[in-house]
Amino acid sequence: MNIYLIGYRCTGKTSVGKYLANILGWPFLDADVELVNEHGITISEIVATQGWESFRKKEKAIVKKLSSLDKHVIATGGGAILDEENVTNIKKSGISIWLRATPETVKNRILKDETTEDSRPSLTSKGLMEEIEETLIYRNPFYEKAMDFFVDTDNLDIEKVCLAVQKKLNDIDAL
Repeated sequence: MNIYLIGYRCTGKTSVGKYLANILGWPFLDADVELVNEHGITISEIVATQGWESFRKKEKAIVKKLSSLDKHVIATGGGAILDEENVTNIKKSGISIWLRATPETVKNRILKDETTEDSRPSLTSKGLMEEIEETLIYRNPFYEKAMDFFVDTDNLDIEKVCLAVQKKLNDIDAL
């Protein structure tokens, strides 16, 4: 069984994933990092030169590969849940935790993150806040369908999010 962290950009998937993996003594993998390592170019470069469809196809192959592992904490890309096959592979091989944050929190985290330009290409041609709000409205039903449970990450540090995740995992006897 794996633990998958799903959610929008800057909701804490990577930070929480690393911390949680350390607590559990499991390896941590970030699907976006695995994709970049496998293809040798950034996500922004893939999207700019090959398009979103090509990126999503590559992402699907990575999720499938990672779903064959066991006892890993895996941070998925924010849009991985848009693909039904990804959701099926995630659900077959583990527990899926939706890390949520308000649009305002996401915006503040994006603006503070120096890696945003290379790892988080714009999803629309709109302003940042409008893009976040519209994308969350569209994606939230996908996250709801894909999750086993959620944790709100607003106003929580990494340790507190991990404690909330652990409590919920224990509540469902997943650990």
